[in-house]
Order: sequence, then C-alpha cells, then structure tokens
Amino acid sequence: MRVASPQTSQDSKFSFDDNTITISGYFTIRNCGSFVPDALAYFHNKAAENIRIDLSKLQQIDSAGSTSIYYLQRELAKKGINSHLSGASAEIEAKMKLLTISDEVPTEAKEKPSFFFRAGENTHALVSNYIKKFISFASELFYWTIADIFKTKQRRRGAVANQAVIIGVNAVPIVTVMAFIIGLVLALQSASQLRNFGANIFIVDLTVIAMLAEMGPLITAVIVAGRSGSAIAAEIATMKVTNELDALQTMGFNPIRFVVVPKIYGSLITMPFLTTLANVFGIIGGIVAAYLYLDISPEIFFHRMSGAIYQKDILTGLVKSFVYGSIVVVTGSFFGFQVDKGAEGVGKSTTQSVVAAIALVIVADLVLGLIFY
Repeated sequence: MRVASPQTSQDSKFSFDDNTITISGYFTIRNCGSFVPDALAYFHNKAAENIRIDLSKLQQIDSAGSTSIYYLQRELAKKGINSHLSGASAEIEAKMKLLTISDEVPTEAKEKPSFFFRAGENTHALVSNYIKKFISFASELFYWTIADIFKTKQRRRGAVANQAVIIGVNAVPIVTVMAFIIGLVLALQSASQLRNFGANIFIVDLTVIAMLAEMGPLITAVIVAGRSGSAIAAEIATMKVTNELDALQTMGFNPIRFVVVPKIYGSLITMPFLTTLANVFGIIGGIVAAYLYLDISPEIFFHRMSGAIYQKDILTGLVKSFVYGSIVVVTGSFFGFQVDKGAEGVGKSTTQSVVAAIALVIVADLVLGLIFY
C-alpha cells in the first residue's frame, strides 16, 4: 500500500490498496493535484478488474476534487477497469452529483448547407409559416365578410362608420398632398421630353391616364398601407398580447368577425373615394406643371382631358382601389394575429405587415395591369 499525504492547513490523504482507493479529510484544489497520476501509476501493472473508491472518511470536496475523481474513473474505464464510489455522505454525494462531468462527446461542426439547400429550406418555411396560414385566414375572412351582410345580430353598431373614418377620412390630407406632388413631379419629368418633340399637348394624356389607371390607386394604397395597415396590425397584435382576443372567444364572439370585418367594410367604402381624390389632386398637379413649363392653360388642359379620359381607365382605377384596400386590411390583420408575445413582437408584426402589404399591392398591380392591358 502506498499513501500520499499532501501537508496543508486542511489535510487530505488518499491511499491505494489492492482494489481500494481511500480518500479522507479535505479533498480540494489545494491537495488533489497528484491524485490522478499517482493512482494511474499504482494501478498500471495491477490486474485489478473492479476498484472501489472509498469516500467514507472524506469530510469536504470541491469542484477540483470531484473532477479528479471522475477523471480517474474515466481513465480507468479506458484500461478496462471498472470503478465505483462507496461510503459517501449525503452532502458529499450531492456535491458529486452537482459536479458530474458529462460523458457526451462534442459533436463535430456540421458542414455549412449549400445555397440551394438553404434556399429550399427558407422557401419551405415561408410556405408553411405564412402562405398556408395567410390563405386560410383570407378564406375565413372572406366567409365572414359575406356572412355578416346577412347575419346582423352580433354586428357592432357604428363599427363600420368608425373604421371608415379611421381608415379613409383621416387619411384624406396626406393622400391629397402626396397625390398633388406626384402628379406635379410626373408632369415635370415628362415636360422636357415632350417639348423636344413638340408634343406639349400630350402632357394631358400622360398625366390623366397615368393618374386614373395607375398612379392614383397605387399612391393611395401605399399611403394607406403605411398609415392604416400598420395601425391595424399594431391594434390586433396588442389585443392578442393582452389576451383581449381570447376574451372575445370566451364570450362567444369570433375575433375575425368582430374585429376585422368592420375594417374590411370601412376600407371598401373609403378606398374608391380616396383614390378619386388622389386622381383629382394628381391631375391638378399636372395642370400646374403644364401651365408653368409648357404654357398650356387650364382651359386647354380640360378640353384635351375630356378626349383623353376613357371609361376603361376609370373602372380600372376603381377595381384596383377595391383590391388594394382589401389587401392592406387582410395583410395587417393577418400579421396582427401572428404576433409573438411581448412588445418586441408587436413592433415586428407591424413592420412585417407594412412591408408585406406594399409588396402584395405591387404584385396585384402587376396582375391587374396584365388583365386590363
């Protein structure tokens, strides 16, 4: 038997017998440094198959001592020698369990996925997390939009009028100002080129057709998406975070019908009027530019405009206004319902709703442009 006894203020002894290792006293970082090398050297030429580590006389142990014992057990196991602990007090045993070293081998770093793999994975996540849910949400909203016309029992009195004011009436100043500026800029950018070809009068056709069939509805939709779409998403997201939507369900109200349907009605009522105002002020901007830069008087402009306006252009703009208004409300409501818990989730859903609404409006503009071409 060989005994190692480091002399410290808190003495620790560990001894090696044929099949037993005895540790006594305080087994800490101060005196456990030679434990593993001495034990491995002692059992190097021994034919022992099972070793008992006796902790019955151990009074105190820290993380270094515990690590030394577990490291020794691991090294003995590599040599085919089994070892087990015995005699430990409840306190020592609890510390040993707390400081157990995991036997899991660190896995090697995985190879970075290829571009096509990541693209496919992101596409799958987009389809499963957003597109499927968006289609399901839009379908349910469409059902309640139609059903609410005939089922009026749970309809809130004044809700549609209130939403019409919030979505439409309150947006009149910003829509008219932006439409006027864009009509003015559009005419200004075209004036120099038309002057070069002596086609000044065609500034009327360009401004009127562009505003009625394209720019008027698009400007209105983008402004409403940034103004009202974000407000819709934030409102519904806050209601979900504060469990107001759950409370509505508990009381027997369908959240989509109770919260979203009035917004759809409000947008369908006001978007055509907002688009009409945008068309009017955009054309006024074109009149100002034509008068200042091409010497075309308002009388000449209106006379030419009467021959440049076609019923198709007016109907195209109105159809687009209905579609764009629906897209803005549906998108804002969808991302509001998909919010994560917390204030950060509300902000994230609001941002996503605005970006998605503007993107979908532009895609819808492309599709409708091809249809009405």
